[in-house]
Amino acid sequence: MNAPARTRMAAKSIGESLQSWRKLYGISSQELADRAGVSRATVSRLENGDPSVSLATFLNVCGILQIEGRLIDAVDPYETEYGRIRADEELPKRVRR
Repeated sequence: MNAPARTRMAAKSIGESLQSWRKLYGISSQELADRAGVSRATVSRLENGDPSVSLATFLNVCGILQIEGRLIDAVDPYETEYGRIRADEELPKRVRR
């Protein structure tokens, strides 16, 4: 996958954070892989910032590491000032480009 540099940098940063969480919990990469239902190589790819790892795997790992709530909050538009300002407006059902 030829992802943009910004995406690769974000994936690397996220992967490093996931690895830190795993180590803080004292979970081996093999144990995390077993619990997530993926191979240890997939966990390694995720922790090394491979942006082609599936969203399902990423979310499963976040759930195991008990950080899925923080992830959900991070992408909730109503957790932002802009989202709260526009909360009372009716948003379009679909954005056309």
